Amino acid sequence: MRRIGTGTWVVVALVVIALVCVVAGILPGTDAGALGERIAPVLGFVVAITIVAELARDAAVFDVVSQRLARWGRGRVLLLWALVVALAVVSTVFLSLDTTAVIVTPVVIVLAQSIGVSPIPFALATIWLANTASLALPVSNLTNLLAADAIGGPGAFFALSWAPTLVGIIVPVAILTLVHRRTVFAAYETPTPRRPADPTLFWSATGILLVLMPLLALTHDVWIPASVAALALVVLFAVRRRRALRLSLVPWQALALAAALFVIVETAHAQGLLEFLTSPTASGDSAGDLFRLAALGAVSANAINNLPAYLVLEPAAGDPVALMALLIGVNLGPLITPWASLATLLWHHRIVSLGVEIRWSRFVLWGTVAAVPTVLAAVLVLMWVAG
Repeated sequence: MRRIGTGTWVVVALVVIALVCVVAGILPGTDAGALGERIAPVLGFVVAITIVAELARDAAVFDVVSQRLARWGRGRVLLLWALVVALAVVSTVFLSLDTTAVIVTPVVIVLAQSIGVSPIPFALATIWLANTASLALPVSNLTNLLAADAIGGPGAFFALSWAPTLVGIIVPVAILTLVHRRTVFAAYETPTPRRPADPTLFWSATGILLVLMPLLALTHDVWIPASVAALALVVLFAVRRRRALRLSLVPWQALALAAALFVIVETAHAQGLLEFLTSPTASGDSAGDLFRLAALGAVSANAINNLPAYLVLEPAAGDPVALMALLIGVNLGPLITPWASLATLLWHHRIVSLGVEIRWSRFVLWGTVAAVPTVLAAVLVLMWVAG
């Protein structure tokens, strides 16, 4: 009989609390309905993109991509490291952090395993950059989309975000490079290329991904193209490899945890329990206000997840610069707890399915080491670009 882990029991307890909040009316019906409309597309996208990633892996798409990267690395891990960083950044900026957590993670894990080096630095680089590079554009993170109109649209958004985003890339990568220097500066033998077992399945899945990627960058409702791609792959696998279609394709535990946190935080907000967080309003002119907002955003994101943290703290930001400071906190800060962002939960689901284990105590330690200087430096450069 399979033993149920502590994490599963925690998720079950949170789901029960969330259900009680809704059923007992502690969360008013109108608020519950509004919350459902807001998070349903997000969770729908997560389900669809995860199914896409799982089936693309089964079709050997990630194996072939990792083999190509290994050849480009020419036997030097440092060059591969640069390629992985670039891949994670580009994916996050244009396709969103959740897409990076789901799609890029298996590529870099398989890559590290194929050349015989530790996958841990590659895995951490992917999830750290999925969060910290997600400040760049409105499409990079749902929190950005929520703030973009108030900041003034894509142009005004990027004018404030580009410098903090560079900090969000440089600082975490520098820390990982220093800590894992023995791995990063090592050499490797290029693995022998292997052909996909089912070329029809491989090329069909590759074509679906190539069509999906630009649509994710160009479409506001990203759950729609992701759902179409997931359905296409399910039909394809039903014809070519039916045994690959299984319930475990869906990250049930991550979804349940995210949904429960949304409901619980919204309930606390509706009952006025979180008003103390938003009582002081930042004008954006004071350095103290900006640091306070960013710190509050980072702490709240690690406590209750970055999206509900943003929604709770948004009223405390009085102008575009203050909103960007808040985004720095909720985007660059959630590197510490596993539930700080949905991307981290999805990332962990991916690495476990690929046989990679990481101690949460170590994740929390190094996440803290990275998050604190990254958020502080990002606020400093925000003040510089804001004038």
